[in-house]
Amino acid sequence: MATSTPSTCTFTFTTYDGTELAYHVQGEGEPLVCLPGGAMRASAYLGDLGGLSAGRRLILLDLRGTGDSAIPADTSTYRVDHQVADVEALRRHLGLESVDLLAHSASGNLALLYTAAHPGRVRRLALITPTCWAVDLAESPETRLADVRRRGGAEPYDTALAAYERALAVLAAGGVPDEADWVASMPLAYGRWDEAARAHAALSPVQKNAAASAAFAGAGAFDPPATRAALGRFAGEVLVLAGELDSNPSPALAARLAELFVHGVVDVQGGGGHFPWLDEARWFAARVERFLATGA
Repeated sequence: MATSTPSTCTFTFTTYDGTELAYHVQGEGEPLVCLPGGAMRASAYLGDLGGLSAGRRLILLDLRGTGDSAIPADTSTYRVDHQVADVEALRRHLGLESVDLLAHSASGNLALLYTAAHPGRVRRLALITPTCWAVDLAESPETRLADVRRRGGAEPYDTALAAYERALAVLAAGGVPDEADWVASMPLAYGRWDEAARAHAALSPVQKNAAASAAFAGAGAFDPPATRAALGRFAGEVLVLAGELDSNPSPALAARLAELFVHGVVDVQGGGGHFPWLDEARWFAARVERFLATGA
């Protein structure tokens, strides 16, 4: 089934367990399958990835229970390892022998698990400011605080830093941070806290499935040694793109992720945050397109 707007067409397909999933198509050219982060945020927040749709046909998947995709009968399938089969079902539905795959933030984990399980189905892999729980790479709270404190000394960053410190302290104590602190810390996620960034951040609570997000990285989702071993045998090319101002992952952690691959490369977008296509769209789109066209 398909519906459309002047710039985007929306299609649906049925995945392995009978759940109807939606994906949105923008642009013309070679297809690029795009997995949104959040975790479990509707793919609409990706926009056209800074104009990447000018040369690529973006296939933006709404993960199960998000955006226009249906809520599964079994909500335990929100766990990321179960969603690997959704990506494979999409590839089959599209009739593609292999895919170029782009994943942002938390869906970096989904892309890593998919690549480990189906290495022959991935041609090139672009990981955009990815979290790396699937391979047991994560920033410590101390490192994350040190990274973001570089932005202190002026508003709105001083207020955001105070909120971020409170949230991390609660997490370290095993608690659940106040949602207001996460909201107040959002300027730290963007390279520029301008009108576009504020509007983008304001949509996050509406676009994210909170229950699915909580289940995404649940117990049993990851087997880091096995995933690392599989990725070390992956013959395709990999770009890990980090934002200079991002703390999750930092450029240093992104470089460690790239080193797991035979053909991995890291690049750092100057002045970029966690959503780098919003900070410098032209640079971002050109860098990703160059990778997709010529490799690492």
